[in-house]
Amino acid sequence: MEQIFANDLKSILHSKRANLYYLQHCRVLVKGGRVEYVTDQGRESLYWNIPIANTTTVLLGTGTSITQAAMRELAKAGVMVGFCGGGGTPLFSANEMDIEVAWFSPQSEYRPTEYLQAWVRFWFDDTLRLQAAKALQRARLERIRRAWLESRPLREAGFDVDRARLTGLLDRAATTSDTAPDTAALLTEEARLTKALFRLAVDATRYGDFTRAKGGSGTDPANRFLDHGNYLAYGLGATATWVLGLPHGLAVLHGKTRRGGLVFDVADLVKDAVILPQAFISAMRGDEEQAFRQACIERLTQTESLDFMIETLKCVAAEIGVRAQ
Repeated sequence: MEQIFANDLKSILHSKRANLYYLQHCRVLVKGGRVEYVTDQGRESLYWNIPIANTTTVLLGTGTSITQAAMRELAKAGVMVGFCGGGGTPLFSANEMDIEVAWFSPQSEYRPTEYLQAWVRFWFDDTLRLQAAKALQRARLERIRRAWLESRPLREAGFDVDRARLTGLLDRAATTSDTAPDTAALLTEEARLTKALFRLAVDATRYGDFTRAKGGSGTDPANRFLDHGNYLAYGLGATATWVLGLPHGLAVLHGKTRRGGLVFDVADLVKDAVILPQAFISAMRGDEEQAFRQACIERLTQTESLDFMIETLKCVAAEIGVRAQ
C-alpha cells in the first residue's frame, strides 16, 4: 500500500504534462522497461525513448505499430492513444459530423466521480445543459481575446490582427451566445464566429484567397495545417475529459450531431485561440508539417491549454451542477 501511494506522489498531473507526440513509420514497444519508438535507418534500428510520465497524448499515424506491452505501459501512465492518418489527419471518417479518430482511453475504474456526478445533475435538463454550453462559449471567447490581442509570440510572428474588428466580433458573439434560445442558435453563432475569425486571420497574415474545406479535402497549406492542428486539440480534449472522469457522450453543444461530442466541445476552447492563428502563420512561412506540429505543441504548452481545459470543465461542473440541486 505504501508503494502505491509513493507511485501516486511521483506522477505528474495531466494538466502539467509537457509532451504530445505524433509518430509515423515506426514501431512502439517496450525495451528495457521503457516505452520507446523504433525507426529504421538502413540496416540500423534507432530507438527513441517516450517519457510517458510527462506525456498526455500519443497520435499514431501511417506506418506505425504498437505492442500490447507498450499499450499496457501507456495505459498505466494515463496516456491517451489515438490512431489517425498521415500528418494527423483522419483515418476513420464516416462523415464530417462524426469523430474521425479512434481514441483509446486508459481504462481504470479509479477515475474521480465528483465531476461526473455534478455533470449528470444538470445534463438531463435541456435548460441547464444550454447554460453549460454558454459557459463554455464564454470561456472560449475570452481565451481568443487574450490569445489574439495579448500574445507577444503571435505579434512577433507577424500575426497583425485588426484589434477593433476582433473586439467588436467577440463582443457581438458574446451577446448573441448569451441570448441564444437553444443549442441550434448557439451552433449557428459558433459557425458565424468561426468564419469571421478565418477572415480576420487571412487579413492578419495577408494569406490571400481562402475557403475552409470540409472533411479534410483541403489541399492548400492553411487547410492542411488546420486539420492537423485540430487533432492535437482533440487529443488534449480527450485527455481533459478522461482526467475528470467525464464520458465523451455527455456533450453540451455537439452531442446531438456527433459521437464523442464532449471532446469537440472541450477542444473548441483552444482551437481558435491557438491552432487557427498558428496554421496561417506556418502556411505563410512555408513550414513543413513537422515544424507546424512542433509550433502548435509549444504554443499549447506555453499557454497551458490542457490546464485551462480541465479548470474550465471543473468550473462548469461546479457552477451548473449546483443549479440543478
